[in-house]
Formats: sequence, C-alpha cells, structure tokens
Amino acid sequence: MAVRISAPTSAKKGDVIELKALIQHPMESGYRRDLKGEIIPLDIIEEFVCTYSGKEVFRWELQRGISANPFITFFIRAIEPGPIEFRWTDQHGEVTTETRQLNIT
Repeated sequence: MAVRISAPTSAKKGDVIELKALIQHPMESGYRRDLKGEIIPLDIIEEFVCTYSGKEVFRWELQRGISANPFITFFIRAIEPGPIEFRWTDQHGEVTTETRQLNIT
C-alpha cells in the first residue's frame, strides 16, 4: 500500500504541529456489486494509530463507510525529539507503517 505523510522534521518545544497521512486502499464496504452482480468482498482498514516517542497520541477506528484512500489530518504538541510512527491495520491483519523523525529546535 502506498502511503503519503506530511509531517515537519523540526519544531520548537511546545509548538502544535499538523500531521497528515494518506494511504492508498480500496476500502470496499462489502455492499457493492461488480459488473456480474457478484458482491465485492469486504476489504477495509480497521485501525489507524499514531505514536510519538513510543506513546500513542492518536487512534482512529475506521468503518465500512470510509471512502477509498483514507486521508486524515490531526495535531500534536511537540514535546521532545523522537519518532512519529503512523500505523494502519486492515481486517486481514496486514500492517503498514511509516515513521518520521521530529527534532526539537
């Protein structure tokens, strides 16, 4: 799965920073039918979790109604230098992760 992340590489201590994440995924609801009338099987990302310096800072439980290629924007406060990990888990247990390093200036 292709991922795009927008996250600053540095911030001042105490700054609120914006994080954006997009993952390419079909997010099939299990309700649609193909051209033959067959139901397209359920295929969704169930969970998105973001950690900062090993601590969970954001969690999103996705549902069938979320469109393809889910995009999310959220904010965190820059406290210390450390990794920001973005993790998606689909209903098959497949995990996709991306990490960005945040430095404090």
